[in-house]
Amino acid sequence: MNGTYTNDCADCYVVGITRSGTATNWITYKAYPGHNPVLKFNGWAGFKVMHGASYIEISGFEIIGNAANITLDYALSQKNNGSNPLTTGAGIAIDGRSGGHPHHIRILKNRVHDCGGGGIGAIQSDYITFSNNEVYNNAWYSPYAESGMGTLQSWNYDDSPGYRIVITANKVYNNRSYVPWLNTGEMSDGNGIIIDDGKNTQNGSTLGAYKGRTLVANNISFGNGGSGIHSYLSERVDIINNTAYMNNQTPGLNYGEIFANASGDVTIMNNILVASPNKAANSNWNNTGLTYDYNVIFGGSTIAVKGPHDLVLDPQFIAPSLNPLSANFRLTSSSPAINNGVDWAGIGVDFEGNVRPTSGAYDRGAYEYQPQKIPLWPRPQLFLRQL
Repeated sequence: MNGTYTNDCADCYVVGITRSGTATNWITYKAYPGHNPVLKFNGWAGFKVMHGASYIEISGFEIIGNAANITLDYALSQKNNGSNPLTTGAGIAIDGRSGGHPHHIRILKNRVHDCGGGGIGAIQSDYITFSNNEVYNNAWYSPYAESGMGTLQSWNYDDSPGYRIVITANKVYNNRSYVPWLNTGEMSDGNGIIIDDGKNTQNGSTLGAYKGRTLVANNISFGNGGSGIHSYLSERVDIINNTAYMNNQTPGLNYGEIFANASGDVTIMNNILVASPNKAANSNWNNTGLTYDYNVIFGGSTIAVKGPHDLVLDPQFIAPSLNPLSANFRLTSSSPAINNGVDWAGIGVDFEGNVRPTSGAYDRGAYEYQPQKIPLWPRPQLFLRQL
């Protein structure tokens, strides 16, 4: 219900989830109807799902981290301290590194912001869904090179080849790093969305390569420090119908709006990518099996890879902006992104839940164009008759 809920010790979480539901009886944590509960924390997380807790849904919360209570100078003084929750706490953390691997987790319709660490993340887990969340102003002060939203070293619950990680219809913006990464002493990451090390090659992982597919679709990612959407050391990733606008805001980072790096079997289609004048529009580093097509690409200093049906044109948004209060990435009626995308099974709606396609073929980007409808009243012909 309404209220502000906080952690009760420095190393705590507001809500620590260790108990599982079942496949037919999920445990759901959600806002009471008509209420707007807030989790505000200065510990390690707002919500933490751990010890193998599974069949869990978290829905409808505002989660506020500790970033507003510290300064950049303080965060920089802690750049070599990976054990400080004041700088590194995460909004919603799903953690399978000890005590069992969580699986079948849904994170829906939450607003997560101002966390020193990542906004929403899943480590060594499977069957993860992040949908309809708004995630912003996160990852500023952590020394761990975190991002707004993502997965790390996904684990195989089973061998199903279908979509087991689904990241759809999220708005992610102004997530970035202001503190150097502890491992290198340099700025890194701060991406909007990242699919990280699905091959399980880092940190001594023995889990083996993740075998499921990952779908990243209908998301809006803008003004982040790193890339808008990033696949790193991962396989079987489909990045479809997203809008990425002027990311790579951190000086020295030039990943591209959508970035595939050291990955395999990655499909990047039906996206809109708009880059800042001095930044790369996209990137293609050390990949195998990369398919890049049916995107609209605009601006930027370079286009590293261009598919046969990609368009290098202004997508003609209604009101593009880095200001989240005024930004409108819907398409105008003259947009070159309308009616020339490729149909993609499993994506039947757009960012707002409008059916795809509205008419003809799929549109490109997170929004399906909605024609303006003539209002029933006033009726123009009635005024003509009166005249």
